[in-house]
Amino acid sequence: MTTPPSVPTDLVWHTSSYSSGNGGNCVEVARLADGGRAVRHSQHPDNGTLTFTQAEWDAFLAGARDGEFN
Repeated sequence: MTTPPSVPTDLVWHTSSYSSGNGGNCVEVARLADGGRAVRHSQHPDNGTLTFTQAEWDAFLAGARDGEFN
């Protein structure tokens, strides 16, 4: 995981399908030009963004599918 000095402002953000409109903890994800992903809190988008390389994102998805985070 890396924290870039700046994240492009033209990213297209997608809210998680598991997020609800009840003010809970929601995340948004955007695809980066190099295939990585940017992640931020949808309720506080100006509080920072985490970025992941394509390999890191693939490892995260594989772990989620395999139940590593249950």
